Amino acid sequence: MQRRSIELPAAVLAVVCFLDAGQPLVVWAGTTGKISGRVLDTQKLPVVAATVALVGQPYGTFTNAEGQYNVLNVPAGTYDVRVSRVGYKPMVVQSVIVSADNTTRLDAQLEETTIRAEAVVVQARRPPVDVNLTSARATLTAKDIQALPVQELQDVVNLQAGVVDGHFRGGRSDEVQFQVDGVSVNNAFDNKSSLRVDRSLLQEVQVISGTFDAEYGQAMSGVVNAVLKQGTPQFQWNAEILNGAFFFPGRETDRLMDTGVRPAAVQNYQLTLMGPLPLPKTVYLLSGRHYSFDDYVHGTRRFGIAPAVVGDSLTRHSVATAGDQQEMSLGYSREWSGALKVTNSFIPHAKLNYQALFNFVDGRRGDYRFRFNPDGLSKQHTFSIAHGLDWTHTLGGVTYLDVALRQNYIHYTDRVFDGLFDPRYDAAGTPHEDPNVPGVVNWGVDFTRFEQRTNAWLFKGSVVSQVRQDQQLKAGAEIQLPEVQFGAPGSLQDIGGRIVRHIDEPPDFPGVRTYWPVIGAAFVQDQIEWSDFMFRAGARFDYFDARATVPSDLANPANAIDSVPASVPVRTSRKAVLAPRLGVAYPITERAGVHFAYGHFYQFPSIGEIFSNADYGVLARLQASTTNFGVMGNPDVKPEKTVQYEFGYKQALSQDFGLDVSAFYKDIRDLLGVEFISTYNDAEYARLTNVDFGNVLGVTIAIDHRQLGPIRFAVDYTWQQARGNSSDPRETATRAANGEDPRPRVVAFDWDQQHTFNMTVALAHADLYSVYSASMVLRAASGQPYTPVIAAGFGHGLETNSGRKPASFLVDLRAEWRLGKRGLNLFGRVFNLFDTRYFNGAVFPSTGSPYYSRFSTPDRVALANPTRFYAPRRIEVGVTLNSELLGTKGEGR
Repeated sequence: MQRRSIELPAAVLAVVCFLDAGQPLVVWAGTTGKISGRVLDTQKLPVVAATVALVGQPYGTFTNAEGQYNVLNVPAGTYDVRVSRVGYKPMVVQSVIVSADNTTRLDAQLEETTIRAEAVVVQARRPPVDVNLTSARATLTAKDIQALPVQELQDVVNLQAGVVDGHFRGGRSDEVQFQVDGVSVNNAFDNKSSLRVDRSLLQEVQVISGTFDAEYGQAMSGVVNAVLKQGTPQFQWNAEILNGAFFFPGRETDRLMDTGVRPAAVQNYQLTLMGPLPLPKTVYLLSGRHYSFDDYVHGTRRFGIAPAVVGDSLTRHSVATAGDQQEMSLGYSREWSGALKVTNSFIPHAKLNYQALFNFVDGRRGDYRFRFNPDGLSKQHTFSIAHGLDWTHTLGGVTYLDVALRQNYIHYTDRVFDGLFDPRYDAAGTPHEDPNVPGVVNWGVDFTRFEQRTNAWLFKGSVVSQVRQDQQLKAGAEIQLPEVQFGAPGSLQDIGGRIVRHIDEPPDFPGVRTYWPVIGAAFVQDQIEWSDFMFRAGARFDYFDARATVPSDLANPANAIDSVPASVPVRTSRKAVLAPRLGVAYPITERAGVHFAYGHFYQFPSIGEIFSNADYGVLARLQASTTNFGVMGNPDVKPEKTVQYEFGYKQALSQDFGLDVSAFYKDIRDLLGVEFISTYNDAEYARLTNVDFGNVLGVTIAIDHRQLGPIRFAVDYTWQQARGNSSDPRETATRAANGEDPRPRVVAFDWDQQHTFNMTVALAHADLYSVYSASMVLRAASGQPYTPVIAAGFGHGLETNSGRKPASFLVDLRAEWRLGKRGLNLFGRVFNLFDTRYFNGAVFPSTGSPYYSRFSTPDRVALANPTRFYAPRRIEVGVTLNSELLGTKGEGR
């Protein structure tokens, strides 16, 4: 039934416009997206004081005198947006996607009416390209992720254009900043992510492989921001059960192993609960997961770890003892992980959020030499947790404050037995290989003993203000106080068959050491959004203090040379750098645009790198005859630097087809490398410093076809050249030790993959009788570099990385089928569908092939090792359930 509407008096309308136009009606802070646009009538005139609100959410605003509006601080997700005004037919735009740190443009046209009319419902269509982006950025929603054959965040990242095995656009693997809800979860020890995040927790993933805003630091190649799901006002739950196995018949001769199917090699059990708590305006998300993985290479406990001694006193010798013949996987992983997120919106104009993510992983890396003595392998244990509070507060309607306090903690150990004095070390001894059967460890255990612990406190605060309808300013600061420990918790030496322990005996056996660096930053970012121009400019100030000492005279570092000035410890200098960032997007038309981006990006080397072997006391024995003491650490290095340039063109070829072309160049300077220091007694040692360099040149072409009918697909191709002085900071010292020329040169980096092609094809169907979907991911790549050799033995290598490995490809599949009742889904995944044996792995340097060598005798151990090949076909099947299946959605607890 339709009723006549009531017109507002002009005076009331004027007051509303004056007080509220352009201001949020209800704005709850703590989110990172924005919806902007303009509301017009059928005469193309602005509709003043129209209400723009997210259906079922506490976010909304009024239009100003020009019909413009901004809804700030909207959580990443998909929403229905209602646009209404007395005297007009209301409009509801469904499925509007909001992404973190991005503006979603939503314009509306209202039709005048004098009676109350039903709302006009419109389905939002995400454009195939965003002509307002100023750099390369891939954004995947929860729906996108669900349709892919992936399990964790890292799997999602590796499918994006410009990413090769964790390397973004040719950079080193530790040049990427991983964030969860806008705060870093990188481990200061190695500058890599400390967490494994399951796909069930992901609301959105942003992968920025080009230039990025001043808000992001401690990264030179890219940024990954994972936005987590949060609780809901109504109780919901979902669960997943998965089982899988490797299946690769017909490869017995190549694998030299049993190819039988072992069910339950892969298992995954996940449960997530969401709903309200018995507190005002408080919701929660609670998730738990158990993941079990057994590698495809199996061993047999043919021998025991301890040898038996036979013979008389003159002919005594050791022989392998018999094992229990039990078969087991050489490598495995057992993971317990989960998340807790509690969100409270009771305080007006504010939101308080506590979240915690944890991983507990037990595992063992497989080593084919131990296939008959698997208990001799060391085991890895990891516990990591990232938790803390986020507080957001709206100030005056167009300004909001974000404050985050987090603790990132990780503890990692790698050893066979926990106790240094465990008698099994003495009984087993070091690994022993039978000379008659090379490549097989008969007895003994790995003497690796390593421990790493990071306890980091992070504080990050920022203020965002929509100073004008078309301009937004953001400024903030962050500080990180990590306590980093690493080293050997006791070392073992086999001296003539006798096991000797060393506990904290510097400089040769220093044990576990602790470091307390300080890392800080401040930034400002300006964003101007005009209808035909997008401008982003910012600057970042980075600060680093290693809080350590180095020798004052590097020519006498350990005071071991008489009659020369004494060397004393001097404090490392504090480092500070300023990094400008600039991005411009110019829409040529509504369907085409160009962009340009430029920026300086600095990164302080990882704590584990610069402090490793940093006790110069070991050089007290350094003589001109030269003894190899390894590469000395250096906590006084400068930050590494990359200058990036990017130019791109975007074109919406149709409503569903989009083309995106980007060209980029990276000039990389002050990379960590090696210098050689001469002492007063003509000895020489190697030391880390900022001497390495490189550059990357590339082009990325992406085609995105939005779903039209049942089919959608996306294709991207990347051509790039990544070259530099060395692929590893210590590579120069290794060349010198091998008698090779250590002088600077320009060669291809080890991970330089010139051609990369990714294609995703998805099929979806839904009607009254069935719902099913399927997707395929194809990855093809040219070969990465290797160094050819012309003869067996030392010194016969050609120019470094002058050869290219074979090209290769992989195909992964995912299919899902909804059974009868809504909420119960069967799904299956196939990884490496065609059982590809080789995908950018190891090759024999004499042939460039992974299958054969010209020198079969010295390479016989490698030829018999099946782990040199890529992991075989893996098939997984599972079921997902949610609260809709049993009709429990909305019930309290």
